[in-house]
Amino acid sequence: MSRWLNFWFLIFTLSFSQIAFSDSKVEIDAQIDEVLQKLFEFSPAAKTLAGKAEGILVFPSIIKAGWIIGGSYGEGALRVNDQNIQYYNNISGSVGFQFGIERRSEVIMFLSKNALNRFKDSDGWDGGADGSVAIANFGAGEDLTVENIKDPVISFIFSPQGLMVNASLEGTKISKIKQPK
Repeated sequence: MSRWLNFWFLIFTLSFSQIAFSDSKVEIDAQIDEVLQKLFEFSPAAKTLAGKAEGILVFPSIIKAGWIIGGSYGEGALRVNDQNIQYYNNISGSVGFQFGIERRSEVIMFLSKNALNRFKDSDGWDGGADGSVAIANFGAGEDLTVENIKDPVISFIFSPQGLMVNASLEGTKISKIKQPK
């Protein structure tokens, strides 16, 4: 009984995510600008990396809800040369002890043309499996420390309170969507 209740809760949450989180193109574009400014305030090193990036994928607001099983959803865009060229959604699911709702933002920087092209040419991208992604780690009182900086893709994950420590892209599926109106 409990398993079915959890299953239907997840289906309900994800089925209404498109309605609940779909913003207009103008709203998403404005949110992307705000999120990038916030990231650059948290870490000046991120601004330096953004200047070197071939492309930046930004999800301004990813909502995660869970009750034993959970899921998350957010929409964003790939920015190349300061232009949003394609829109994407970010979906993940998880099983385990969890309860509640949280909001976070994700910024994924492609530091090589090859990594950017592999992402753009993919039919859905699995953040944990499709290529190596370095997660920017932030320690207490420290600026950016990145494990394995030679990786061509770097991800920043943060909440309204600040950059998140030990965040992960495991289980995240990123797919192209139609441009919002």
